[in-house]
Amino acid sequence: MPTPPSAPVARSQVTEIEQALTRITYLAGRARQHERLMGVAGLSLDRAAAAILRHVAESEPLRPGVLAVRLSVEASHVTRQLRQLESSGFVKRVPDPDDRRAQRVQITESGLAAVDRMREASRRGMEIALADWSEEELQQLATLFHRLVADFVRHTEAAVDGPPSA
Repeated sequence: MPTPPSAPVARSQVTEIEQALTRITYLAGRARQHERLMGVAGLSLDRAAAAILRHVAESEPLRPGVLAVRLSVEASHVTRQLRQLESSGFVKRVPDPDDRRAQRVQITESGLAAVDRMREASRRGMEIALADWSEEELQQLATLFHRLVADFVRHTEAAVDGPPSA
């Protein structure tokens, strides 16, 4: 395990990173940005439906309640969005193999195509923003982002499981 840098330097750097991530999150999540993304993708989904559709696309068929827990939202919120996605033909309900009374949500081919269009529109926007970056800088950024995500996931799981034993 690498030795942590001195506390004052680390706090300053962590503050800068947190501020930059907050700004990126804000910019990426703005309503105008979402509308632009949907326009380029040729879709008319609100932000919540788009987020749910992306999540369903990246997982095995799952129960709506499990989806709500994973997204940290109320089950009723997910149910409303799933109705919209289902009526648009992007998801369908399938029997739960573990409980015949329950159903799971599964993405359809049309839903996969919609997610692909969203990802392509998003990727094009990223390419424009990063057009002046060198291959080396892009690789370094990708590596650090993967590490950041892995560390966040590990920290989150440790926080849920309890503090590490000494």
